[in-house]
Amino acid sequence: MSGHSKWATIRHKKGAQDAKRGKLFSKLIKEITVAAKMGGGEEESNPRLRTAVLKAKGANMPKDNIERAIKKGTGELGGSEYYELSYEGYGPNGVAILVDALTDNKNRTAADVRSIFNKNGGNLGENGCVSYLFTRKGIIGYDAEQYSEDDILEVALEAGAEDVETSGDTIEVSTAPEEFENVLNAMSAAGYEHTMAEVSRVAETTISLDDEGTRKALRLVELLDDHDDVQEVATNLDIPDDFDPDG
Repeated sequence: MSGHSKWATIRHKKGAQDAKRGKLFSKLIKEITVAAKMGGGEEESNPRLRTAVLKAKGANMPKDNIERAIKKGTGELGGSEYYELSYEGYGPNGVAILVDALTDNKNRTAADVRSIFNKNGGNLGENGCVSYLFTRKGIIGYDAEQYSEDDILEVALEAGAEDVETSGDTIEVSTAPEEFENVLNAMSAAGYEHTMAEVSRVAETTISLDDEGTRKALRLVELLDDHDDVQEVATNLDIPDDFDPDG
């Protein structure tokens, strides 16, 4: 899962920058709103909402913003109607890309996503063309310079994690989605501070390219991820730990 770990690290660093200009908060508010609409405003009985709120808190979103987003979802406050959409396609050299979006304008988002693919060496495919390559996993990252893999492994597996491995400067704990919160809480209780925590799509197998091919494919993935309506981009691109995106 090293390819995922590297992309997750890139996304996390970019997310910290996005938070400063409000883009990340906007995406998180959409997810919280939809989660509350789908399953109600009580975190205890709505796992999707709990996960969304957890991610928002990890991004230091103010409590008032979270509460307003929940109220918009439950109808207590007015707000836009959001639609969940997924797009599947291929990037340069056949890299698989799966895009999840939340939008208040289906036509706009579809046109934008198609344009990004077409202008960056990719193409959209039919539903189901790449989704079978991915499964949902809970991913929790820890600083490998601060903690040892053995220490993380002991607590994580005891709490129900599936696997622990080190990729570059990150120790990555993977869980089944339903065990994500339990493992995260157990790790926090044991004194381990995470650098990232999310439930996302992970490729079962990855594809490796040369540096130039990796750079082109990653550029497409990052442009998609940067779109305001896009919540998550998953790819089976293997990004080496020592890869320099700037060349």
